[in-house]
Amino acid sequence: MHIEDLFCIWNYDGRIVYEDIIKSTDNFSDEHCIGIGGYGRVYKAELSTGQIVAIKKLHASEDGVQTRSKVFKDEIFALSEIRHHNIVRLYGFCSHAQHSFIIFEYLERGSLFKILRDPEEAMKLDWIKRVNTVKGVANAISYLHHDCSPPIVHRDISSNNVLLDHEYAVCVSDFGTARLLKPDSSNWTAVAGTYGYVAPEHAYTMRVTEKCDVYSFGVLALEVLMGKHPAEFISSLTSSSTLPISQNVNLIEILDDRLLPPTFQVAQELISAAKLAFTCLDASPESRPTMKYISQELSKHWSLAMKSLK
Repeated sequence: MHIEDLFCIWNYDGRIVYEDIIKSTDNFSDEHCIGIGGYGRVYKAELSTGQIVAIKKLHASEDGVQTRSKVFKDEIFALSEIRHHNIVRLYGFCSHAQHSFIIFEYLERGSLFKILRDPEEAMKLDWIKRVNTVKGVANAISYLHHDCSPPIVHRDISSNNVLLDHEYAVCVSDFGTARLLKPDSSNWTAVAGTYGYVAPEHAYTMRVTEKCDVYSFGVLALEVLMGKHPAEFISSLTSSSTLPISQNVNLIEILDDRLLPPTFQVAQELISAAKLAFTCLDASPESRPTMKYISQELSKHWSLAMKSLK
């Protein structure tokens, strides 16, 4: 039986699968842990079928009883409704007295955050792969905002939540703080997200809109091009000039200097991607573009660039 079939029929009473996961992770030992987040730990598990999966296990509460929190339910609900090649696939979940966990596809190269901070791995992520990474994330968010009903706001777009497989294909992950946008616009909630990526208006109004994700995407896109988080860069530019950011910098100078300089054609596409990222960082949410527009522009420019390179 394929793992997809197994998890399609599996629910929290699936004792065989549950015991297989416990055994393959040595009861969730640190040896099998591949990541730690605010709501849980992620483990790599090779099941008896030979398939490798990622297991996100929620942190236990102080009294030892596993937390069946809103985060757990929201992530399962959101991912069960999503079908997109740039969004991590949900295989199943378990709500158990001892352990609550979610089972995802495993992506071999791990998070974009780790790749960019490892000099050797960062150099393997060449300019073409980086543009494809930005494009893949844009496609995923555009799908959430414009092809899901009601629209889904991720609320935690960051390099920690972008995963890559062995061929550098991109998947957006971690939907524990995602929100379905209500049509009555009463989308008020506590601030969520990763520091350095949260839209400024969300921090002081606590109202969630698609434009919160657009801002986070802008930060992430610059991080991919620069090879590091652009916080200081954004701060210095926005505080030192009244000009639009994209008119106040030689964009080539911000590119990750660990890589060889791009060819002229690829450099033009990197500049186009950077300029689009800057529009996402506008202080006014209403002035930011939609992710559908960003996704279409990236695809259009990149398709032309690839044709010219052939």
